[in-house]
Amino acid sequence: MALPPPDSDALAGVAEELDLGLTDADIKSFQPYVQGLLESWDVVEELYAQTAPRAPERKWTRPEGEANPFNAWYVTTQVTGTADGPLAGRTIAVKDNTAVAGVPMMNGSATVEGFIPAEDATVVGRVLAAGATVAGKAVCEDLCFSGGSHTSRTGPVRNPWDETRSTGGSSSGCAALVASGLVDLAIGGDQGGSVRMPASFTGIVGHKPTHGLVPYTGAFPIEQTIDHLGPMGRTVTDVATLLAVLSGADGLDPRQPTGLAGLDVDELLATVTGSAHGLRVGVVTEGFGRPNSDPGVDSTVRTAVETLREAGLSADEVSIPWHLHGARIWDVIGVEGTFAQMIESNGYGLNWKGRYDPELIGHYGEQWRSAPNRFSETVQLLMLAAGYSRGKAHNRHYAMAQNLAVTLAKAYDDALAMFDVLVMPTTPISASVIPGPDAAREEIIERALEMVGNTCPFDVTGHPACSVPAGLSDGRPVGMMIVGKQFDDATVLRVAHAFERAVNGFPAPPGV
Repeated sequence: MALPPPDSDALAGVAEELDLGLTDADIKSFQPYVQGLLESWDVVEELYAQTAPRAPERKWTRPEGEANPFNAWYVTTQVTGTADGPLAGRTIAVKDNTAVAGVPMMNGSATVEGFIPAEDATVVGRVLAAGATVAGKAVCEDLCFSGGSHTSRTGPVRNPWDETRSTGGSSSGCAALVASGLVDLAIGGDQGGSVRMPASFTGIVGHKPTHGLVPYTGAFPIEQTIDHLGPMGRTVTDVATLLAVLSGADGLDPRQPTGLAGLDVDELLATVTGSAHGLRVGVVTEGFGRPNSDPGVDSTVRTAVETLREAGLSADEVSIPWHLHGARIWDVIGVEGTFAQMIESNGYGLNWKGRYDPELIGHYGEQWRSAPNRFSETVQLLMLAAGYSRGKAHNRHYAMAQNLAVTLAKAYDDALAMFDVLVMPTTPISASVIPGPDAAREEIIERALEMVGNTCPFDVTGHPACSVPAGLSDGRPVGMMIVGKQFDDATVLRVAHAFERAVNGFPAPPGV
């Protein structure tokens, strides 16, 4: 829809909002120039319409009741590409922040509800070309801003190990579908731990790749410097295979280094399944004994470290004091950066070259502004904090935090100069009880954010990090996080596979 030409009253309103101090005579003088300039907006819209993508016809269903166990599906579908490739015969769930053309995308939020993408995300195109079948869109948390599984517009996602408990978020539906065996693999997203935290809670493998290794094109952005997409599966080799398929530059995503080569499936699997004997593991002291750490979780992960030692790896304690600053640095970037990009600039932001989605920007921008009170409690918390800090300090703390991110990354790099990988609990707790329908705001927010302390620093620094099932505590899965050098995802997965082999595979929920 073309922009209507602004009359003098409209321009006066803009001038007042921006506190320009213009008189009526000033407005009258500016008006013809503004109207003339805005004609370019109409020309751009006409030109774009000639090349804009058109959504394909794809069948989909919104399952209900018994057809949607664990409330994990947003919609189901059967989208196929080629019959051949490294993922031939495998089914994949796509987190509902990532576009599957012709299939509804909600991103867990009323502010996106009703949108149907016209183009597949790059990662969706890649799995279809590798022989997979996209089985549907998995429920995710409201705008992906929750580490719990209780904020989605479609209701809580329930853990296959215990349906009263959280799957973790924000890739909540992905985790439940993979853990229950309803799909083979899933593509999740991770800005604060949203692949690894649900993997930890549900006893599956979740890998956050090095920042930029997997293109984010076609996924709903939160904050460019912390946006990641990553594979989730029941085995390390499944996750490694999917990672190789997803990896490599697409030329459309500014998060990626120019010309970044993708990983070769066969080469990666050969490395991952090779001997890990003699690899050095740094056990990060500050990852244990956090203020909310469950002693059973810490103990389970330390037992897993002993298993790695018995498998021929060395393991020694390493102190990284800056790890405890990581969550504070993430808070500032994740709040002010997300507010500027995801809220004020309608998800995509400005000032970068790459592939935008004008239809999603317009749809979401109009919907959230029509009823801002439809945001979840966690997003409203973000908006209040960011709005206040911006008004008082004009984003100077965001600049500080991004500068400190370099120091944080160096602290991990210094430790990784002595070790091949670092390990710690993925989450300090196991799956918590899902808040009830009448839960207080305090409980909703606390259950959404209580588990992020160990995971979120690596979204800031971009290091690859994988959660593998370390064992059970009180009958619930516990995740061990393995962190590696930038773009050395292969070594991270090699250690993960060594552990999986040492424990003879990972347990599944009862009845699966």
